[in-house]
Amino acid sequence: MPSTKPPSKPAPKSSSSASSASSSRSRKGLVIGALIAVAALLAGWLSQYVTGDGSAGSGGGGSEKSNTAVDKGRSDNTAAGDPALMKLARRDADDPFARGDADAPVVMIEYADFGCSFCGKFARDTEPELVDKYVEKGLLRLEWRNFPIFGKGSERAALASYAAGEQGRFWQFYDAVYADKGNEKNDFTDAHLHEIAEQAGVEDLDRFDRDRAGEAARKLLDKDRTEAYSLGASATPAFLVNGQPIAGAQPDEVFTDAIERAAAAAKKDGAGTKNDTGKGAERD
Repeated sequence: MPSTKPPSKPAPKSSSSASSASSSRSRKGLVIGALIAVAALLAGWLSQYVTGDGSAGSGGGGSEKSNTAVDKGRSDNTAAGDPALMKLARRDADDPFARGDADAPVVMIEYADFGCSFCGKFARDTEPELVDKYVEKGLLRLEWRNFPIFGKGSERAALASYAAGEQGRFWQFYDAVYADKGNEKNDFTDAHLHEIAEQAGVEDLDRFDRDRAGEAARKLLDKDRTEAYSLGASATPAFLVNGQPIAGAQPDEVFTDAIERAAAAAKKDGAGTKNDTGKGAERD
C-alpha cells in the first residue's frame, strides 16, 4: 500500500516577521489617519465657500468667482478656530511679510496674488481700517502668503515682493502694487518691477534682482502656494482668522466681526499668544 504522510504543518512565523507585520500595520494606520485629517481640514475650508451676491474672489485661469464667507450664526466655540489651522500662523517677530505683534491674540493669514483685482480691493478698502483699528492696538497680526494663480506675471511679482522684504520694504511694495489698478493681471516685466521697487523705497536694485532670482525666494513661494492648495483654496484672496476661513474681499463687517469674535474666544480660552501657543511654522 502507498505510504501516507500526515500533512506538514506551516512553519511558525519568526518574531522578526511578526514584528515587521505589526510595524507595517502601524504605518498603514498612521497614513490612513493622516489622510483623514487632511480630508477633514479640506472639507472645513471648502464648506466656507458658497455662491452669493457679496464681494468675490479671483479664481485661477482668469475666471471670477462670487464667493461669500459662511460667517453668521457661528458659536463662540467655533470662533476659537480649528487648532490645526491656527498652527499655520508663523508668529515670527522677524518676519518681514507680517505686521503686528507676534503675540497678538488674533492672527489673520492672507493668501493672495499681486495680479488679483479683489486682493487689490481688500488692500485699498479694508486692510487700512483693520490696521488702524486692530493691528496698531496689538489685537491683530497680519501674515502674508504669496499665492500666485494668474500665471508667470504673478509669480514674478511674488518673487519680487520677497526681494523687497529682504530690504525691509515688503509692505511698501504691497501698497505700491495694489494702489495702481493697472497692475491687475499684469505681466510684471523686469522694468515694471524696478519701477515698483523704486516707489517702495527699495534702495539696492542689484540686490533686489539677485534676491528675486534666488533659491530662497522660490522656496518660500512654493511653500506658501502649497500651503494654500493643501487647504483647498482655489481663489484669491483667501483668509484664515485664527483658523477660521473667509473667502474673498468681503465687506468690512465680515472681517471685524470675525476678528472680534476670535479675540473674545482667545481671551476666554487664555490662548492665542506666543507664550501660550508657542512659535508657529517657520518661514523656511
